[in-house]
Amino acid sequence: MMKVTKPVKKKISGWGNYPVESCFVYRPENETDIHDIIEGTQDFSHIAYGLGRSYADTALNKDQGVIRLEQLNHFLHFDEDQRLLTCEAGVTLSDIIDVFLPRGYFLPVTPGTKLVTVGGAIANDVHGKNHHVDGCFSEFVTSFDLLTGSGEVMTCSREENSEVFWATVGGIGLTGIILRATISLIPVESAFINVTYEKAGHLDEAFDKFIENDQNYKYSVAWIDCLSSGSSLGRSVLMRGDHAKQSDLPMNVQDPYALPNKFPLKMPVHAPGMALNYWSISAFNQLYYSSFKDESKLEDLTSFFHPLDAIDDWNKLYGRNGFVQYQAVFPKDQQPKEGIRKLLERLSSDKRSSFLAVLKSSGQANHGMLSFPMEGYTLALDIPNKKGLFPFLKELDEIVLAHGGRVYLAKDASLDEETFKQMYPRWEEFLNVKQQVDPKGVFRSSMSRRLGLTD
Repeated sequence: MMKVTKPVKKKISGWGNYPVESCFVYRPENETDIHDIIEGTQDFSHIAYGLGRSYADTALNKDQGVIRLEQLNHFLHFDEDQRLLTCEAGVTLSDIIDVFLPRGYFLPVTPGTKLVTVGGAIANDVHGKNHHVDGCFSEFVTSFDLLTGSGEVMTCSREENSEVFWATVGGIGLTGIILRATISLIPVESAFINVTYEKAGHLDEAFDKFIENDQNYKYSVAWIDCLSSGSSLGRSVLMRGDHAKQSDLPMNVQDPYALPNKFPLKMPVHAPGMALNYWSISAFNQLYYSSFKDESKLEDLTSFFHPLDAIDDWNKLYGRNGFVQYQAVFPKDQQPKEGIRKLLERLSSDKRSSFLAVLKSSGQANHGMLSFPMEGYTLALDIPNKKGLFPFLKELDEIVLAHGGRVYLAKDASLDEETFKQMYPRWEEFLNVKQQVDPKGVFRSSMSRRLGLTD
């Protein structure tokens, strides 16, 4: 007799701590448990949940099922000749770094946190500081096994079930549950990056430096002071780098693959709502910008790629009301600089303080039906959830639409159905594939209902 893992009804959220919703949370121990949950709860819908690093309601399912996959976290096979790793979907990027960096391998694409599951990286088609060169995470996914709403396990790749592959990549978990995947790793000679820092006094200068030098670096990103205004609007610190060779390391480095031992700080409680405000963040931004100078130096991989992972639960800095991360991409052929300038002007004029503002260049779009990047530039903003936020975000949406851009679904908390469908013109194609693999609508989420992708 089938035994269904008993759920716990509890309030959960994404990384932004907004929204908070009551969901029935399942914690399967293996693949059989997942099958039993799906088959034994025909009156429920479900969505997969990894480590909860999607920011808003991507992996929430109000009053319905949420299937947490942390325990499906086993490495299955590594083909060293092809550098191909097969693992369960609950394996984290941190797990991969811990095991394979000492062997001379690193992730081909990593977002700003390594506390992301492989399944989540595929479902959100994450990107990193090297999108302008290497594209999204999906570029390095050879195949994956997908549990569909009918209970079938379907192997998907560019050659096999390719439509389902490209619907699932960036498909925010709505085609089914990724059980395991095969991804490629890249060889590296050390655990360090040669980083070049360069300051830009305003947005025009930042764009000029991107255009002039991006092609010379594998990794490229800029921190922006989003509260600067006037002639300093968009002042930035550009950070570009490449993997360091062993010959680049100081003589006293005994193990080129050893990351420095760092004990993470911990944010034990939510900060008071008033802690991060226009004035405190303005002061921080001034100090941060002033702390840099034009120089080149070695940095370890963690410091360069995942600096915020040094603070456990850093999302609590924004208080109990939480925050949203708003990330938009502006296509190269529709005056992206002017679109970004308008976003920054609105932030500055409305005194919407963003502790973190990141500008990156992005390469060509892939075939993912709901994948986010396109050739151009992206701007990511952390914005506290305070009075008037959502009408303000609607204004930002209108700026993004006017410049042919779109908002990243992994971080979105506010798009309405009409705006989403304008930003993602392949939504009907996506729904056609979803109907084929999930005709009963087993996989749904709070986001999918908000965007009109499910009932």
